[in-house]
Amino acid sequence: MGHKPQTKPFDETDWTELNSSVAPYQKSKTLSERAAWDFIAKEGKGLELSVVNPTAVFGPVLGADYSHSIQLVKRLMDGMPGCPKINSGFVDVRDVADLHLRAMTNPAAKGQRFIAISGHSLWMLDVAKVLKRRMGPAAAKVPSRELPNWLIRLAALRDPAMKNLVPMLGVMMDATSEKAKRLLGWEPRSNEEAIVASAESLLKLGLLKDSNTKAA
Repeated sequence: MGHKPQTKPFDETDWTELNSSVAPYQKSKTLSERAAWDFIAKEGKGLELSVVNPTAVFGPVLGADYSHSIQLVKRLMDGMPGCPKINSGFVDVRDVADLHLRAMTNPAAKGQRFIAISGHSLWMLDVAKVLKRRMGPAAAKVPSRELPNWLIRLAALRDPAMKNLVPMLGVMMDATSEKAKRLLGWEPRSNEEAIVASAESLLKLGLLKDSNTKAA
């Protein structure tokens, strides 16, 4: 977060720019990781550290206590008015778990950071298109239009949730997992599979507004 617009994908050499206008949530993650690396360097006494930085985590949910990232799929399936021009990387929770295990057990992971992303980042409208194509009648309420940035900025004047979106409007957040694949042999599922698994589990568990509609 906090970088000027760029065309190349982010990799493990990139860090959030703490001197920029960054939300506390993202800032706290960077400060925490910096503190962990400092501890290992100064007081680690032989401890080893590897870090896995996942993008937005999708995949099958186990119950109503699911991650913030899954809210995106739920809101789309429940019929939000449209898609803000927000870009994000995605990864399946099962692949995040797999990468953690590899980072803990593979000697090549010592002292390394790893980004967990499946393929390239997607715009929210792209996620909506996947749901429309793969979920059949269950995705009848999924929006098919992208909301203009000015409308989001206007809504942000009254809605704190919308206000948090404003700094991310139109910002490309693509990243690469080439390092995890090369060093640890990590092979994640496609981001489309992660998106569909999220929606199917929300539907199966009755966590959508219209849970009587069955997945195609």
